[in-house]
Amino acid sequence: MNEMTVIAPVRKTVHVRAPIAHAFEVFTGGLTRWWPLDHGVGKKPIQKVLMEPRLGGRWLEIAQDGTETSVATITLWEPPHRFVMVWQVNAKWQPDATMKSEVDVRFTADGGEATHVEVVHHRFETMGAEAGASMRKDVDGGWPGLLKRFVAEAERGRI
Repeated sequence: MNEMTVIAPVRKTVHVRAPIAHAFEVFTGGLTRWWPLDHGVGKKPIQKVLMEPRLGGRWLEIAQDGTETSVATITLWEPPHRFVMVWQVNAKWQPDATMKSEVDVRFTADGGEATHVEVVHHRFETMGAEAGASMRKDVDGGWPGLLKRFVAEAERGRI
């Protein structure tokens, strides 16, 4: 049997000056407010990016012509503390329902007015060694800028 090489997870943590419930809502229900429209895998131009905030919900891109592209499926839903989604995108940044890397997002209250948010993107080895290593490198470089946009949106009007 062929042993699968484990590819190290990407871990990113940010501190948000906002209560946990607000941070969770902005990350999930408010995705379209902070996710950049040029970071898509579906048909262009993209009109909006949204998450169906529930177990089994999808991360969707909706093109200006109405075409929907599913990017991920939510497999664990525990508001306002955690959600997990299966990321269905291949190493060429195309939608692919056979892809099974995972994004695990955890929200931890830091008192009543701040939240630590940890994003762990892992299971890249499910894509194959070369594709998984390529995807890991891309998401490791991509998440910091995306999370900076999330923090700015979550803190907007709260400071």
